Amino acid sequence: MGAGHDTVAAELVRRAGEHGHRASTVDVLSLLPRSLGRWLRRGYQVSVRHAPWTYGAVYHAFLRPGRGPRPSGVPLARLAGDRLRELVERDRVDVVVPVFHLAAQLTGHLRASGLLPVPSVVYVIEFGTHRHWLHPGNDHFLCLTEQAAQEARRATGRPADVTGPVVAPRFTVPAPGAVRWGQVFARKYPGRTPVLMSAGAWGVASRPHTTARLLAGHGYLPVVLCGRNERLRTSLARVPGTMALGWQEDMPGLMGAARALVDNAGGLTAVQALAAGLPVVSHRPLPGHFAQGARRMAGLGVSDLAEDEAELLADLTRLTRPGAERELRIARGRELFHGESEPLDRVLAVAAADTGK
Repeated sequence: MGAGHDTVAAELVRRAGEHGHRASTVDVLSLLPRSLGRWLRRGYQVSVRHAPWTYGAVYHAFLRPGRGPRPSGVPLARLAGDRLRELVERDRVDVVVPVFHLAAQLTGHLRASGLLPVPSVVYVIEFGTHRHWLHPGNDHFLCLTEQAAQEARRATGRPADVTGPVVAPRFTVPAPGAVRWGQVFARKYPGRTPVLMSAGAWGVASRPHTTARLLAGHGYLPVVLCGRNERLRTSLARVPGTMALGWQEDMPGLMGAARALVDNAGGLTAVQALAAGLPVVSHRPLPGHFAQGARRMAGLGVSDLAEDEAELLADLTRLTRPGAERELRIARGRELFHGESEPLDRVLAVAAADTGK
């Protein structure tokens, strides 16, 4: 669902290959029969884009933390079980690493039923741990923060380690594209302070036109990342003083040229910004785990959560100007990437322990 899970999986595979291991990814939705995965993805996309309150209601009723795990696995996850087991056997897999909550339900169900012969290490890539992540059949959990790890331990009785987030190395070093993007911003909108606005891979945001107008009216250059939503990009391009971009490969360059990120999901783009040293302000987060992630980040002191337009402007004033507050926020964000262990190390340790039984 979206690009965040895919990007994290790809980075774990890259790291595994760099250390001489054989790894691959599989989309759990592609394992579902009769195109169910495609329809499930489409239904979720439509709900968060056009009626996010419906997803918020589902999250509140069934997924929010504190309501316990779902020990039996969801029916859709069970439907993918046979195909996953075939892949494990065919590729002689030693360990499975879910980075998506539906995948965690699948592996947890299979492990609890004795149908998956290798361990499952769930990497919870969100700051919050809603109950679909926490199937107790899984062997081990990796989390971004100690709070999330404690929740995983309480809900499942399984070990949970703090490893911090996973991002590609290009986000943690000076970006070659930053100079080019800075020149583009200065040439097209001289004198304005560039601020990224993220709408995710699907281009889903709450009132982005209103936010763009607000920022443009106060001397900022809102650079809106519309993902693959061409309709959103076209409409935002009509907002005076706004630069609307489609899908971008050079995210490190954009982040290196901007002064802050206005985020609505607390997801991978926000994590990448923290790694790149770009202050993050959450504003109008989408309901459900998006809002939970934004609150968790703010609670950690690595971002701000602007409840209204006045707070948004005040936060941007503080964080886009050079000074101690900006440097402190950048330092706190980067501290997340110095967890107690590297995710791949923990995955390999669990696999080795299982092999040695």
